[in-house]
Amino acid sequence: MKQDLDLSRRHFISRAAKSFLGVSALSSLPDFGRAAGAGASTAKQVATAKRVIYLYMDGGMSHLDTFDPKTDGEVMGPTKRLDTKVDDLKLSDNLPLLGRHADKLAVVNSMISTQGAHKQGNYYMHTSYEFRTSIRHPAMGAWLLKFNGRNNPSLPGNVMIGGNSSHPGAGFFEASLSPLMLRDPEGGLQNSAMSRGMTEERFNFHRSLAEKLDQPFVERYDQKNVRAYTDMYADAIKLMRSKDLAAFDLSPEPEAMKERYGKNPFGQGCLLARRLLEHGVSFVEVSMGGWDTHNSNFINVPTQAATLDAAFSTLLDDLQHRGMLDDTLIVLATEFGRTPEINTNEGRDHHPQAFTCVLAGGGVKGGIVHGKTDERGAKIVEKPVKVGDFNATIGYALGLPLDQVLYSPSMRPFTVADKGQPLVDLFA
Repeated sequence: MKQDLDLSRRHFISRAAKSFLGVSALSSLPDFGRAAGAGASTAKQVATAKRVIYLYMDGGMSHLDTFDPKTDGEVMGPTKRLDTKVDDLKLSDNLPLLGRHADKLAVVNSMISTQGAHKQGNYYMHTSYEFRTSIRHPAMGAWLLKFNGRNNPSLPGNVMIGGNSSHPGAGFFEASLSPLMLRDPEGGLQNSAMSRGMTEERFNFHRSLAEKLDQPFVERYDQKNVRAYTDMYADAIKLMRSKDLAAFDLSPEPEAMKERYGKNPFGQGCLLARRLLEHGVSFVEVSMGGWDTHNSNFINVPTQAATLDAAFSTLLDDLQHRGMLDDTLIVLATEFGRTPEINTNEGRDHHPQAFTCVLAGGGVKGGIVHGKTDERGAKIVEKPVKVGDFNATIGYALGLPLDQVLYSPSMRPFTVADKGQPLVDLFA
């Protein structure tokens, strides 16, 4: 009976939340449970970054046609290598603008994953844990808020921009740590203003009535996640009335700046991410789909890469100009790479054995390449980096206690990046 009440309650709260804000921050609410600490960490270091912009290339970005090009014409097809201002750092000719920023990039060319399917690989990259139907693990943004809290009490500390519906969200953590989901960066925060005809007096009356109806349930089930629902309502109202709501509005931005980022969802998402960070949001993910190039790789990748090239390079310029790059970590990630072999459809297939991720800003040394693949980009030959290691590096930059154990509702122990070890040599 209690379980039925909980599920009914969750359904009601989810619908009510959408009525308030028109967003799906509750799309991945955990079951009622707890996450308890297990002593102080011995691995917490001084943070080099205060905040994160996480650029996720959904679908498996081809490392060969972007950040790890080779000289073998049979492998590369029409894609060419591009020299940069850093002698040892080569990019493909699909990324000419980022080539000018090579001195800011730490390119990790030796990523390896155990997951070769999209859903599982995406989940693993975000959480450091393999996908299980019995539990949902927190993504990095939720871990950051769990340990450090929000910088701006009026805004969500964790925002997801784009159409990545498989995002693990806050996992088994409380709902307040879930990312606020925004599909359209140019649409602002939908339904954040009162409906036409709704006065402040009527709004307060309805809110008071709802609280009275809720009170018996809250008193009967005085649990952390039940309290989180009422806290979410309070946060929603606080946001509706906050001057910081303007952070979600791109209209004040100069048209020239919008053009530089790219007049497309990913480019405008990166611009919105910068605005949100300026207003105190700690973790913003911007996803970009379309990288699943089993077909027409040499037609589709240049188009995708052009969008990435413009947005990423402009973001680097913009953050540096505003004095934010040194303490903002930019992460570029994907679930796996692509095969050196070109299939009969002129495409490349899934390749978790070797791929590339990139870091910039936030105390990371630029102009370096970590790890190496063979002459075909098929196998790692130097300094392999597991997914957990890469995520531990993000946690290290943020000063998170990497070895502190938190428990799921079933009392299983978890840490920020499982058993991952940070790549400390990437830091100045």
